[in-house]
Amino acid sequence: MNLIENDVWAELKRAAIDVSSQEPLLADHLYDLVTRHAGYPEALAYLLAVNLRHDTQHADALHELFTDVITRHADIATASLFDLKATLERDPACENVLVPFLYYKGFKALQTHRVAHALRNDGRHHVARFLQSRVSDVYAVDINPGAVMGKGIFIDHATGIVIGETAVVEDDVSMLHEVNLGGTGKVTGDRHPKIRRGVMIGAGAKILGNIEVGEGSKIAAGSVVLKPVPAHTTVAGVPAKPVGTPSSDVPAFDMRQELE
Repeated sequence: MNLIENDVWAELKRAAIDVSSQEPLLADHLYDLVTRHAGYPEALAYLLAVNLRHDTQHADALHELFTDVITRHADIATASLFDLKATLERDPACENVLVPFLYYKGFKALQTHRVAHALRNDGRHHVARFLQSRVSDVYAVDINPGAVMGKGIFIDHATGIVIGETAVVEDDVSMLHEVNLGGTGKVTGDRHPKIRRGVMIGAGAKILGNIEVGEGSKIAAGSVVLKPVPAHTTVAGVPAKPVGTPSSDVPAFDMRQELE
C-alpha cells in the first residue's frame, strides 16, 4: 500500500468500527463491506460486486471479475482514492470517507466505469457493456466504457449523468446531476466533449459535440454548450455564451454556482 491508500484504508476501518458501535443494526453490513477485508482494493472490488449483482451474474462472479481487473490495473484503486479525497473536500454534506465509499452513487458509478474502461481496452467489449448497463440500471448513470476519465473527479448526486464514448474528462473536474457530455446527432468518430482540468459543470448542463471546455472554466446550471469554451471562462444560457470569469483558477474546487 502507498501512503494515501494506507491513510484512507485506516480511516475507512475506523469510521466503520465507530458506526458499528453507534448503530448495531449496521454492524454486519459494515463488517461485510469494510472491516473484514485485507485492504482498500479488496474492499472496493467487493463493494462494486455486491452493488451490481444481478439474477444472471451473482456477486461471487462479479467479485472475481472486479478483483482481477483492479489487481492488474493498480491505477484504478489509486484514481478512486483521489476521487474520495475530492468528494470529502468539495461536499459539505460528507462527514467522513465512509459516506461516499458506501453510499454515493457518483463515486461507485465512476469506479465501475474505470473497470469497464480497462476491460474495453483489454478487448472484452461485451463485459464492459454489461457493466455500463448495470450502472445505468442501478445508479441512473450512463458512462460509455470508451470515455476517458481522469482522477480527483467529483460527481455530485449523479442521477441522469450521461457521458459519451469519445468524451474526455481530465483531473479535478466537478459535475452535478443531469450533466450530458453528448454528441450532436449521427456524427461518427471523435464526437464528444473534452473537459479540461478544474472545470465545474452545473446541474443539468448539456455539452454537445467534439468541443473543448478549457481549463478552469465554469458551465452554469441548465446551460447548453455547443461551442468551445476558452480557459477560465464562465458560460451560461441556451445556447451558452461567456458571462464572466470564475473567481478562482480551479472552480471545481470551490463548487460555487454564482455567475462570475
